[in-house]
Formats: sequence, C-alpha cells, structure tokens
Amino acid sequence: MSSDQYPKVYLYQRIVKAKQFIDHRYAEKIDLDNISDEAHFSKFHFIRLFKSIYGKTPHQYLQFVRIEKARLLFTENDSVSDVCYQVGFESVSTFSGLFSKMIGKTPTNFILESKEKKSQIKENPLSFVPGCYAYMHGWSENSNFEEEKV
Repeated sequence: MSSDQYPKVYLYQRIVKAKQFIDHRYAEKIDLDNISDEAHFSKFHFIRLFKSIYGKTPHQYLQFVRIEKARLLFTENDSVSDVCYQVGFESVSTFSGLFSKMIGKTPTNFILESKEKKSQIKENPLSFVPGCYAYMHGWSENSNFEEEKV
C-alpha cells in the first residue's frame, strides 16, 4: 500500500467504525457528538465524510436504521408505542410521522397489511413464489406444494 493511500484507508476505517456504532447502538440515546467521537473527528468534518461515503448524514442514517428495525419488529409486535421505544424514539408521534414519511404508510396500516399478507401466504403459499422459480422446480397450481382445490 502506498503512503498516499494509507490516510484514505485510515479515514475510511474510522467512518465505518462510526457506522457500526450506529448499527449496534441505534436504540440508545445517541447523537452526533457520540457518533463523531467514536470516529475521532470534529462534527462538521465527520458529517461531510460520512455523507460522501454513505449518501446520508449520520442523523439520516440513524433514522433509516431505526425505521428498518421497526419494520422488522412489527412482524413480531403489534404495539406501535412498544416498537417506537424499542428502536430509540422518545415520541410516538415523531416516530409515526417519520415512519409514514419513509415507508409511505402509517405504522398501524403497515401492521394491518403485514397481517393480511401473512394470512394470504398461509392460505395460498404458491401465489407468493415467483412463477419462474415455481416452474423451474416443477411446481404447478395442483402440485404437492399446494392442495388441489375442487
């Protein structure tokens, strides 16, 4: 590795370390100071570097991680407020507004649609398998994969 590449790799490793800090501690009360300290950068330099690498500011990335974790938790939990607090938000209204903005539906509608999809999968699993995949494996509408309906 040439000497001019070393500083770039070192800076990149510090930014990745900060991203991993967010990934692991998203549910805690963390802010820009905590994250930039983890990478050993000033706040403003850190924001510029982080955004140039990940396309989002650290705050935007933290919000993204929290909302994605909330989507996963909604498969196990129906309570919007429980999930809100589990992923690190302090206000249900802030969480619901951001969730709606990022996902395109309210948390309650997301939960209802997820439940509906689960019940449809139980009733007719073959309809959720891509046709090309089912065809490659010899599955048809009346195979052993699904009971024949008379």
